[in-house]
Amino acid sequence: MDNDKMSVMKKIAQDIRDSQKDAPIDYNQMTAPCGLPCFECYLHLAGESGELQTMLSEAFGIPFEQALCKGCRNEGGKCAHLPVSCTLYPCAEEKGVEFCCDCSEFPCDRLHPYADMAKLWHNTKVFNLCLIKKMGLESWAQNKAKSVLEVYSFENWKL
Repeated sequence: MDNDKMSVMKKIAQDIRDSQKDAPIDYNQMTAPCGLPCFECYLHLAGESGELQTMLSEAFGIPFEQALCKGCRNEGGKCAHLPVSCTLYPCAEEKGVEFCCDCSEFPCDRLHPYADMAKLWHNTKVFNLCLIKKMGLESWAQNKAKSVLEVYSFENWKL
């Protein structure tokens, strides 16, 4: 996707966030067990903008109706926009943990990042989970989740 389209999507997403800034967010419900912040995801925010939903549909090459998400926990771990099934959600349910970082096996191979889809935010999972464990869910959600996604998505690669 070109930078101009990403800039437009970023602006639409920020406008939606700004319009909802006083609305309470249930961070536990809107954070996936793997540490992805559903409340920051463009596919979740697309529920508030047909323009964003259209752009995401085109960017991912998926039908318009699949270019939105209500959040992992609200969708029972099923992500209509992904070509594969999530293995983390059912694992967390089976083990009775809210987040993968609460599991005695954390980190496990299910959290492995994949280079073939490196631009997807899924590669930020372990970092987010470590921050949730260190900072607490609410503090991470309010102070760090958005910047993790923005740095990953828009900043130049650094060592």
